[in-house]
Amino acid sequence: MMPNTPELTPKDSKDWTWTLSRACPDCGFDASVVDPAQVPSLIEELTAPWAEVLARPEPGARPSFAVWSPLEYACHVRDVCDLFASRTALMRHRDNPTFLNWDQDDTAREDRYAAQDPKVVAGQLASAAYRWAQEYAGCSPQERGRTGMRSNGSPFTIATLGAYGCHDLAHHLWDVGADR
Repeated sequence: MMPNTPELTPKDSKDWTWTLSRACPDCGFDASVVDPAQVPSLIEELTAPWAEVLARPEPGARPSFAVWSPLEYACHVRDVCDLFASRTALMRHRDNPTFLNWDQDDTAREDRYAAQDPKVVAGQLASAAYRWAQEYAGCSPQERGRTGMRSNGSPFTIATLGAYGCHDLAHHLWDVGADR
């Protein structure tokens, strides 16, 4: 295992919105077939394994220089859940909002993901997932068509944001070798 060097990790500049139209060749998750009514239960299913992941020996150890540790991925997943809960609420209550840019790599460094307590993160992640699932569950079928836009111009509906976020959750379980 490699030591944590978050200040040296290369930034991820990929646009993952293509996962809304086809299955991910890495993790196998197919967001294009996600039933919007199932998003809250998918959020729960795709975040439940993190308590076990964070209980592994040395969850803060990186498998290689450019790959986050399970702890860093868990912090990211926690923040994704919070972000998607906020974006879902924003789309529910404002017409076609543009989301502020979120740089996950800057957040990882600034919030010192690698130095956080795995037990604390496990609880925070579960709470954040619950908030997102509850916010999404509060959407009527008609509200799921409400729109918003990422700062790079990628359009979303509440339904596609939910499916996109579920891919993110599934992919990060795959990243750390956890079953979903």
